[in-house]
Amino acid sequence: MTHLKSNKSSRELTKKRNISLRELSRLSDVRHAALSELANGKRENINFSHIERVAEALEIQDIREIIDLVEVDE
Repeated sequence: MTHLKSNKSSRELTKKRNISLRELSRLSDVRHAALSELANGKRENINFSHIERVAEALEIQDIREIIDLVEVDE
């Protein structure tokens, strides 16, 4: 089965761009709590629309900067 897996935490992405999680939340219209859970590894499910909004907010053209498709055995 193929799953989406975050390959960079939202903290890495915000640090690289010198913005806070709150600012990313505001720019992407993704709840701060969801971004915080991703940043802290507490969220396993990644909503693809959130990834799209984060990529747009951070002007990321290659979504692989944020996620990878990985094969997992269940």
